[in-house]
Amino acid sequence: MSPLLKIRSERDQMSAIERRIADFLLDNAHLLRDYSSQQLANALGISQSSVVKFSQKLGYKGYPDLKYSIGQAVARGDGGDDNVTSEVRRDDPHAALAEDLWYLKAQAEAETRLINPPERIDAIAAAIQQAGKVFIIGLGEDGIPARAFATRLSMLGILTVHYVDAILMQAGVSSAAPGDVLLVFSEHGRQPALCQISRLFRERFGKVISVSRHTPNPLRAHADAALLVSAHDERRHIEPLLYQCALQHLLDLIFILLCDGSEDRRSQLDFNFERMQDLLDS
Repeated sequence: MSPLLKIRSERDQMSAIERRIADFLLDNAHLLRDYSSQQLANALGISQSSVVKFSQKLGYKGYPDLKYSIGQAVARGDGGDDNVTSEVRRDDPHAALAEDLWYLKAQAEAETRLINPPERIDAIAAAIQQAGKVFIIGLGEDGIPARAFATRLSMLGILTVHYVDAILMQAGVSSAAPGDVLLVFSEHGRQPALCQISRLFRERFGKVISVSRHTPNPLRAHADAALLVSAHDERRHIEPLLYQCALQHLLDLIFILLCDGSEDRRSQLDFNFERMQDLLDS
């Protein structure tokens, strides 16, 4: 696993000093061989012990091991640095733009996969598979992936209750039963209404799964499990694209697990596809 990829994926959970170290390593990975731990500390105005503790927190014996690992990653070309792009360039500016965007999306997907361990994904897929009903809500732009995922679950024959209105969902959760699942889509996890809905749902012994960014937020505090997305870019028009791409890949993975986990679900999906095609052809 690339150490720079690991640093990027865990940056949101770091302290202020750790983020300063992380940002320096990400921005200067190709120059790191010229820095000792003391020189790095001096450059950042922090103590040498902070650099050592940062390295150990990432799972390395010390700074020399971290520096060596980063050097190897940069040499392989998998450093996870935003400034590193494919060396293959064409004259077509659209091709270069598409290449850069594809690289950033792949990076966001890799970071997202890193912070969602397989056992968590399996547990969430199993909860959805076994649920009597699956409630799904997302407000604003979060409603787009929420609606799409609700449709996919319905195609598998999973009883899905989907709302785009928080007030209606508060009324809807009154029918929740133990074992039911609530998926709450909220990129930043700060809407008080969604937190209230999550509390109500848990009071009825349902399982709440939050879908948000990999940052501390109120919604995650009210969830039994969390699907986390890591997607970062300083450009405001690019970052939402990376978030949507990484989130979609994560949801696609869960959908495939649901399909592979039940032959009956796959048969129901095939039947629904055929029925929809018949309606389109008629």
